[in-house]
Amino acid sequence: MKIFLSIVLTFVIMNVGTFVAYGGASAIFGLQPPNEGSPAQFMLSVLVVKVGMALAFVLLFAPARAFWIGSWFRYAFVWWLMFAIVEIGQAIAPNYSIMDAGAGIVAEAIYFPASAFVTARLLREQVDQRSSA
Repeated sequence: MKIFLSIVLTFVIMNVGTFVAYGGASAIFGLQPPNEGSPAQFMLSVLVVKVGMALAFVLLFAPARAFWIGSWFRYAFVWWLMFAIVEIGQAIAPNYSIMDAGAGIVAEAIYFPASAFVTARLLREQVDQRSSA
């Protein structure tokens, strides 16, 4: 049950972080959503991506939690680094700006540490119980 709760909270954190970073970039720098497709289609694609990321983030953390519990920030850093490189790669391609990549890197800097902290806190009890048995 705690793994499911971790996935749900990670999904929420990732969406909040994304909206804060991209909303800030829109307000400050005039960043616009893509012109292709409808806004609803764009938002649905963002939600689907975040579902996959939340699942992977928690389900990869869970079996290795005994290792990552004490170093959740390093776990977040590994994820941030991986996705920051992806953002830079996308910025090289057409139809994705440096501003898009920058907002993505900022969003990931918000939600990966917050998600790792929450996941580590929720799954800590299970590690502590196994250690004392």
